[in-house]
Amino acid sequence: MNEAEELSRLIGDIYDASLDPALWSVAFEKASRYIGGGAVSLTSRDLVGKRSNLYFSSGHDPDFLQRYLEKYGDINPLFPTLVFFDVERTLSIPDCLPREEFCRTRFAVEWVLPQGLVDTMLSNVEKSPASCAAFTVMLHARDGFANDEKRRRFALVVPHVRRALLIGRVIDLHKIEAAALADTLDTLASGMFIVNATGRMVHANASGYAMVAEAKVLRAPNGRLSANDPAADQALVDIFTAAGGGDASLGRRGVAVPLQASDGERYVAHVLPLTSGARRKAGISYGAVAAIFVRRAAIDLPSPPVAIAKAFQLTPAELRVLFSVVEIDGVSEVADVLGISEATVRTHLHRLFEKTETGRQADLVKLVAGYCAAP
Repeated sequence: MNEAEELSRLIGDIYDASLDPALWSVAFEKASRYIGGGAVSLTSRDLVGKRSNLYFSSGHDPDFLQRYLEKYGDINPLFPTLVFFDVERTLSIPDCLPREEFCRTRFAVEWVLPQGLVDTMLSNVEKSPASCAAFTVMLHARDGFANDEKRRRFALVVPHVRRALLIGRVIDLHKIEAAALADTLDTLASGMFIVNATGRMVHANASGYAMVAEAKVLRAPNGRLSANDPAADQALVDIFTAAGGGDASLGRRGVAVPLQASDGERYVAHVLPLTSGARRKAGISYGAVAAIFVRRAAIDLPSPPVAIAKAFQLTPAELRVLFSVVEIDGVSEVADVLGISEATVRTHLHRLFEKTETGRQADLVKLVAGYCAAP
C-alpha cells in the first residue's frame, strides 16, 4: 500500500469514528502506524475545574492510562502553554517548553520516561475559554524523535481528527448507522444538509429546512445550498467540489467554516464527506458527496491563561509557576513537580507578586479564580 492509499483509508476510518465513537481506537492505531509513532490519544484539560480527561487512546499501557487520569494528567506541563497555540498547529515538546526543563518535571520522570517514551507531537483540536483538547502522538525510543517526516504526516492527519471530533460533538457522540444517516439525524437541533457535488440539496432535516426558509444564514436558490456571505459561499462551492474527490481531497477545507447571519450572528459549518468508508452507503443512497452540519458559533473568549498572561505580561515560565501554585500549593511541592529549584520558584513568585500587585500565594489563587469564573 502506498502512502496516498494508506492516508486515504486512515481518513476514512477517522470520519467513520465521528458516527461511531467505538471506532476511534482502531483509527488511532492506524494513525500511529502512518505517522510513525507509538501511543496516540485525545486528551483535554479543564482550566476551570483543573482536571484532565482522556477520551480515546491507542498504544498506552492501561495501568499508565489510569495513573494519568488519577494524577499525572493534572500536572502535565504542556497544557498551560498549549492554549496559546492556534488549533491544528503541529507542536513538539521544545515548542512548548525547553526539553531539558520538561525532562526534569515529575510528569516526565514518573510517567513519560518509565514507559520508554522520548518525544511528543501534539496539536490543539478544540479550544474554549474553559478548556482545550489535544490530539497527541507519543514516540518510544524505537520510534526516534519527532522529525520533519513525522511532523508532515502528523499535520496531514490533524485536520481530519478535528473535523470528526467537531461533528461527533454536534451529534452528541451517539452511534449512528451510516446507511441511515439522514433518518437518524432528522431530529438534530443543528441544521443538517446532504448535498451532491454541485451543492444541490438532496436532503435536509427540519432544522435545516427552517434555516433555509429563514434565509438569514443559508438559502437554497434553485435547490443549491449557498451562504449569504459571498466569501463563505465560494468556500462551500470549493468544499462540495473537493468532497467528490474523496476524503483526503478535502484537507483542511470544511472544518469549522465561519458563516455570518444577516443580523450579525455567527454560525459555523462542519462538512462530513460521504464518499468512502461506511458513510459511502449514505452517499450512494442519496447520490450525495457530503453532509453539512450548521450551528451557532460559540462566543470566542480568551482562555484564562491567555487572558492572565496578556493582562500581566507574564512569561511562559511565570505562567507555569502561577498555575502550579494554584493547583499544588507550597514552594517545595511546586519545585518538585516542575523539576526546578525552590530558589527558582521563589524568584518567579516574586516577579508574579510584582506584576500582579499581590503579596501572597492566596492572592494569586483568588486572581486566577476570578479569571476562570468570568463570564
